[in-house]
Amino acid sequence: MSTQIAPPEGTDRKELDRVVIRFAGDSGDGMQLTGDRFTSVSAVFGNDLATMPDYPAEIRAPAGTLAGVSAFQIHFADFDILTPGDQPSVLVAMNPAALKANLKDLIPGGLLIVNTDAFDNNNLEKVGYTENPLTDGSLAGFQVYEIPMTTMTVESVKDTGVNKKEAERSKNMFALGVISWMYSRPLEPTIAWLEKKFAKKPHLAQANVAALKAGHAFGETAELSAFEIKPATLAPGTYRRITGNQALAYGLIAASVQSKLPLFLASYPITPASDILHELSRHKNFGVRTVQAEDEIAAAGMMVGAAFAGHLAITTTSGPGLDLKSESIGLAVSLELPMVIVDVQRGGPSTGLPTKTEQSDLLHAMYGRHGEAPLPIVAAYSPTSCFWAGIEACRIALKYMTPVILLTDGYLANSAEPWRVPSVDKLPDISIPFASQPNAGEDFWPYLRDETTLARPWAIPGTPGLEHRVGGLEKADGTGNISYDPDNHHLMTQLRAAKIKAIEEEVEPLEFDADEDAKVIILGWGGTYGAIGAAVRRLRNRGKPIARAHLKHLNPFPKNTGDVLRRFDKVVIPEINTGQLSRLIRAEFLIDTIGINKVRALPFRAGDLEQELLKIMES
Repeated sequence: MSTQIAPPEGTDRKELDRVVIRFAGDSGDGMQLTGDRFTSVSAVFGNDLATMPDYPAEIRAPAGTLAGVSAFQIHFADFDILTPGDQPSVLVAMNPAALKANLKDLIPGGLLIVNTDAFDNNNLEKVGYTENPLTDGSLAGFQVYEIPMTTMTVESVKDTGVNKKEAERSKNMFALGVISWMYSRPLEPTIAWLEKKFAKKPHLAQANVAALKAGHAFGETAELSAFEIKPATLAPGTYRRITGNQALAYGLIAASVQSKLPLFLASYPITPASDILHELSRHKNFGVRTVQAEDEIAAAGMMVGAAFAGHLAITTTSGPGLDLKSESIGLAVSLELPMVIVDVQRGGPSTGLPTKTEQSDLLHAMYGRHGEAPLPIVAAYSPTSCFWAGIEACRIALKYMTPVILLTDGYLANSAEPWRVPSVDKLPDISIPFASQPNAGEDFWPYLRDETTLARPWAIPGTPGLEHRVGGLEKADGTGNISYDPDNHHLMTQLRAAKIKAIEEEVEPLEFDADEDAKVIILGWGGTYGAIGAAVRRLRNRGKPIARAHLKHLNPFPKNTGDVLRRFDKVVIPEINTGQLSRLIRAEFLIDTIGINKVRALPFRAGDLEQELLKIMES
């Protein structure tokens, strides 16, 4: 990392190479903030890390209920890691609901820290406990630390001038202080952050700092277990913690700068894509213009209009919004205008599970428009890859004059990892020229195509001599005039498909990593990347030869995809859907596939994948 902070001194600490911690509590307990602060400090400390926030689907479920449980999991280590961890080794449970919802995931013998103040009869009854789990012996298989966090927090902040409610809300900082003591996290970065956040309400800053210090002091005086996880060895450079949505927003800004086009984003807020709109709205200094549209259809229409006017046009959404945008995307295919539609996938169908993850929009992205309306599909595979996926989607859109769908998912959007900030001079130039004045005496033909890319010229309205007709009716080849001629419609359909097919000539070949004598290849796409990589590591540690590849372009596929897959006896495709990529691979290459499909609205666990792959390899 660019800056490293030393752990607290003067304590004998057991050295670990990694740990997985899950903070869990009511949605009003500040678990996301607690996890976020622990993550940021761990990033500055120099650990490699991966996180997985887990938000309740209800906007404000009744306090103390299972539906209102909010959790944040962080996996940090002194080596390169790929996932937020299969199971937590430490669980911080702020109330009975958090304990009941998450205890099943805690590893046997794991460390359990509970806020005993919340374990009253009322809260126990809300989640169906007939006896208090802290006293009935059901937690005997774990290391349990019972701490009256609420009481101790209120006592620690009594001199700061906050009221009772404000005092109790600071208990998440007490919990953070306890964990910071146990895992050698310094307090100074969080104290500085709190003082800045509450600069206009200094009494709240003082209360939260007091609670943080009190938790840390409790960990020391109670002689809780103490551990140290050393910094990881990373490539030299400047690093920062970043989520997938943040990385994608920065990638779109970079694409705007590198294309020399103003960025216009029209979006209707929808979970889990809204943070891209929020982030981009903060960067008007880069010429970014954002509009919160009245609905998804309006946002799509604005996107088409902005592309027609010569902007780098973007819209962001999730599955339900992609449904509503489909007609406008079909119009954009007909108009052959460059724009990017970001789909941050979530659990469906319909409203489904809005705060959870899924990979179930692939076939929609591929075919979800009426008529023959093909378009390119790019997929991010990790939080940091969202930056590069944003640039790549914009590059393709501009060079080939086409709308592009960029797929991420809820897991990638909200998860965080260290990001090595790239050098600006290493970013690609993706600018393209607008159409210029036609030669004297000649008419402008808006559908006269580039011989290589088959892209039509991008003519900005109002440019003298470049007047032309646009609309959803079929165009005549070359002239762009309205045409109902059957042969012309057949030709235009073929040309639009051929233009997308032409992209495969410059898509990077599919890379694969294969052990000698490997007979099985695991093919992935999207957010399964980390779990697949971790499962492959485990199999190789067992001495099992295996190969893996991960797709970043889903339409068109890399040109060598079929050749790579035919090298192996078995092609295994793990997906958080019922087998959508498997269907496409079978249809495109006539290659049989074996699917590992779980639609639980959760990322794959590496251990589960390992066991499934062992069965396939041994069958």
